[in-house]
Amino acid sequence: MTNHSETTGSDGDITGPVRPSPAARTSGDRPGDQPQVTLRTPAELADALPYLLGYRPEDSIVLVALRDRDGRGRFGGRARLGIPANPDDWTSAAGQLVHGLISGSERRGARPEQMVAYLCQEPGRGEAGRQVMERLRPLAQKLRVECGTLDVPVVEALCISDGRFWSYCCDDQDCCPSEGVPMGLPGTSVLAAAATYAGVQVRGSLSELRARLLPWEGSGALAQEVALDTAGLTLVSRILDDARRADVADETLALAERIVGRLARAAPASGTRAQDLRDDRLIGHDEAAALILGLQDRTTRDRAAAWMEGDEAGPALRLWRALARRCVGPYGEHAAAPLTLAGWVAWSTGDELEAREALAMALGADPDYLFARLLHQACNEGLDPESVRRCLRAERAGGERAQGGTQAGAGRAEGPEHGAKPGEPAEREAPTPRTPRMTTATVADSSARRRARVQGRGPRADRGPRATVVRPRTPVSGAHPGETRSSRARSRTSDRSRGGPGTCPEGARRGGPGTGGEH
Repeated sequence: MTNHSETTGSDGDITGPVRPSPAARTSGDRPGDQPQVTLRTPAELADALPYLLGYRPEDSIVLVALRDRDGRGRFGGRARLGIPANPDDWTSAAGQLVHGLISGSERRGARPEQMVAYLCQEPGRGEAGRQVMERLRPLAQKLRVECGTLDVPVVEALCISDGRFWSYCCDDQDCCPSEGVPMGLPGTSVLAAAATYAGVQVRGSLSELRARLLPWEGSGALAQEVALDTAGLTLVSRILDDARRADVADETLALAERIVGRLARAAPASGTRAQDLRDDRLIGHDEAAALILGLQDRTTRDRAAAWMEGDEAGPALRLWRALARRCVGPYGEHAAAPLTLAGWVAWSTGDELEAREALAMALGADPDYLFARLLHQACNEGLDPESVRRCLRAERAGGERAQGGTQAGAGRAEGPEHGAKPGEPAEREAPTPRTPRMTTATVADSSARRRARVQGRGPRADRGPRATVVRPRTPVSGAHPGETRSSRARSRTSDRSRGGPGTCPEGARRGGPGTGGEH
């Protein structure tokens, strides 16, 4: 089955009643805390979709749960899955999505009572929107059967294509004619006004968001690949050397901190494309290469994850995005580290949409990257990132105290004139820095295996000696969890041996990210 991009999450901001008619209503958790909007028709439900997800879905199956709360209905969880290209996969896709959404809702004690289904796909070459609707009709029926099997009826199923929508449940030609109903202009409905008032933002499409994280192509990519090759000649061997690994970590973090400051001082730019181009110009190829390779060490990556809030978060997120774009060509698998950091900072700052997409792309780059898997699961489960932030703050403070204690101990060791009291020995042992729980696993446990992998690499005829870095065979291309891949050799730290950071909430440890769930 082709899963183009799976996104799941928790309950959203727009709500609706549980009733047997295709109607829904927006409301808050308490009466009167938000404007209420009743959705009575398929047209209003179609208009509500971007506000339910926070973006405009493309090539997607979307399920929205309806549930009752204190006698008032509201929308519950949402789940999205890419439409498989092969119709033979539709049955498994429908089952995957329905079971994932319902089981995720049940874990939160809010089993859906009804469901609304959406199929969103633009026409292909020479195809009309009505033809898309008819072609996808069997998929809509499979969704209805899967939901009915679990006693959750689908009260409305809509196909949105070519600026129109069709209902699979209503055959009334007055409200749902066979030629479809034109979609209203974005932002002109009563729901749009209520959502704007409530602070609900609709982003662009997922493809636009993903474009900010995909690797470069063209001449710039070639120059970046050469820089990565060159940096690998020296950095990889140092990372694999226990005696020198700490120095590489300090150098990597110092460089990252300088670039974060550089990005923070940069002049503003209008539009995401212009902002990304500005950030790319501020980071040299050699700097990006050093950071990408340095972050393959989990210890270094975990320390960098502490830049997650306040004034640091915004520039740090821009840096991680920029580094993900620099993981070009055969270095695509290295993008798992910066993509995971980008997803973590986005989640920490409240942008769950970018967080899920970045973490899903990290797992597409490396399905075994445990840090991304744990964060993705925690985000999907609707857990509060504050529990992770508290641990990271504590580890950061502990590291700073340990570093200060080491420096103080060194000062006291110089003699009484530098702080030792009379009668005390002039030399004292500096406090031993405690090992953070997040950073105990490093490349040391697999260094022998990795050294064996890099042996026998010959020179390249086109660009001189090849870096002694084992690189993945295939680049990242926006793939997501669940896709198959061949066995890949890596020069970076693997998360699969001893687990990711110890800061992830326990709820995130029950398994990898499901392909169906709440959004």
